[in-house]
Amino acid sequence: MMGRMFLCLLLCFLASIATGDAMGGRGPATRQGDALNKLYFDAFKLKRTSAAANASPYATTLFSDLSSKTYPQQGLKESDKIIKLPGQPEGVDFDQYGGYVTVDMEAGRALFYYFAEAASADPSSRPLVLWLNGGPGCSSLGYGAMEELGPFRVMSDGKTLFRNPYAWNRVANVLFLESPAGVGFSYSNTTSDYGNSGDSKTAKDAYVFLVNWMERFPEYKGRDFYIAGESYGGHYVPQLAHTILQHKNSIINLRGIMIGNGVINDETDNEGMFDYFWTHALISDEAINGIHNYCNFSPNASSQPQQCQQAMDVASQSIGTIDVYNIYAPLCTSPGITPSPKRYSIKNFDPCTDDYVSAYLNTAEVQEALHANVTKLNYTWSGCSQVITQWTDRPYTVLPLIKECMANDVRVLVYSGDVDGRVPVTSSRYSLNQLNLPVKTQWKSWLIENEVGGYSVVYDGNLTFATVRGAGHEVPSYQALRALVLAKFFLDRKPLPS
Repeated sequence: MMGRMFLCLLLCFLASIATGDAMGGRGPATRQGDALNKLYFDAFKLKRTSAAANASPYATTLFSDLSSKTYPQQGLKESDKIIKLPGQPEGVDFDQYGGYVTVDMEAGRALFYYFAEAASADPSSRPLVLWLNGGPGCSSLGYGAMEELGPFRVMSDGKTLFRNPYAWNRVANVLFLESPAGVGFSYSNTTSDYGNSGDSKTAKDAYVFLVNWMERFPEYKGRDFYIAGESYGGHYVPQLAHTILQHKNSIINLRGIMIGNGVINDETDNEGMFDYFWTHALISDEAINGIHNYCNFSPNASSQPQQCQQAMDVASQSIGTIDVYNIYAPLCTSPGITPSPKRYSIKNFDPCTDDYVSAYLNTAEVQEALHANVTKLNYTWSGCSQVITQWTDRPYTVLPLIKECMANDVRVLVYSGDVDGRVPVTSSRYSLNQLNLPVKTQWKSWLIENEVGGYSVVYDGNLTFATVRGAGHEVPSYQALRALVLAKFFLDRKPLPS
């Protein structure tokens, strides 16, 4: 297991470079990241599972009782239909649904979803995409739906929505899931669940959710199905795919997975992060040399020398206050909503968007329209969980599960925004290199509207790695059109345009 000292050092380092609330930006408690910079997780109690190269670490823990967790769904689809969201613009040409799916009747555990059918004359011709944000503990409704790839964005008054012209429901039926229980509007009546969250339980609940949701929406049984997610979704996505493959459930026709700026393999993820900082002139030669010489990123590291701490201190001082999730992005210097909506632009992401989304989703009228917060939770909705107190299992790598997907003819797309500093391009490349796959199509640019959208490489075994030019951690937030093109070509099972 990774040494406690190093994990603590990395926690402190990332907390120091994240944009702080005192500076008017999005601090580590409100930003979507990964387990290493969520300070409410107890680093010293984090149980980490080794994922062996030729075996799954999950096969013995997930599958004993899931068949008993299919519950009656008659009539629930109709009651979940959203008539109209407050502040919604005119001309909406697709159906929306929102509500709860029980995943454990005995515990009283239910997950909240928001579903946007394809804006198409025939939604039945479009695939189904499940979107999962990371954290762990961050909301797919607040981030994915309201700030990234959903059909609407929230304006600065916290009351008005505007249409996202590059929403993914232009090419698919998109299902956003707040997972696990304790995230967003998802809840459990057994409060001990919040101290017993982890990768395995999250994958199991997501699978149970999906099976029950398809009973509620039977027209999606057998439909081409894709799982997409970002950040710590790098764990969620392949683990859910693994659960589906192990069950061999005929109603779930898994065709592919998409991972954006994903936490995949701890050792190479962390090494790549610091190398990215140095290659972008964010930390000094002294810092990177000290980190290379004295810090051990291996999961077998039992301790770290004092020189490693000193190198990290130097790195932290070098970086200063930036948004590490988009190193060139402006900070939110005037947080809070405005009396009237500011002029908006889909091409210039507003760094204060978190505030607008939080105000909108904490409005009683909005919650009623979404069929959310039906149990009247004793805390406000937030982008990242306020109640999850411990994450009990987290394997150091999910590379074996990505290999399992490829072996089962499940296509894989891993993509990275090229100005994300937390899980940067460097980290993804280092991690995927561990698979030792032959290259099928060498690195080349992919184009959109006669401009470079990014670069891509295709490996044998249906794996593509793509970069997205000018995108930070939440790729669709910063480059909505490029993200949509990436998704469209992947869902259409075509190579990126070049």
